[in-house]
Amino acid sequence: MKKIIFTLPIIFLILATTITKDSTKKLDKKIFEIKDRIRILEDRYELTLLDYNILTSPKKLMEYQTTFFEDNFVQKKYENLNWVTVNDKIIQDKKENKNE
Repeated sequence: MKKIIFTLPIIFLILATTITKDSTKKLDKKIFEIKDRIRILEDRYELTLLDYNILTSPKKLMEYQTTFFEDNFVQKKYENLNWVTVNDKIIQDKKENKNE
């Protein structure tokens, strides 16, 4: 009789420990999956924010131009641009024209 009194609580404690460990493993797995999803969503958010900033920047630049610079900017043709080349730490300025 004494053996039964001592073995039943031990068996009960072993079963309770097993059930607790199992439920803890399941919770840890869910927490890991949720954190992984959050990380993916944060990465998407950063990329979306970067896209938004890039896509809206020309509009913002035009707003800044009209607000701060008025008519200081002039549109130039590609053919009339000056080109700077760097060769062996010597800066050369040359103008490329298709007419020349």
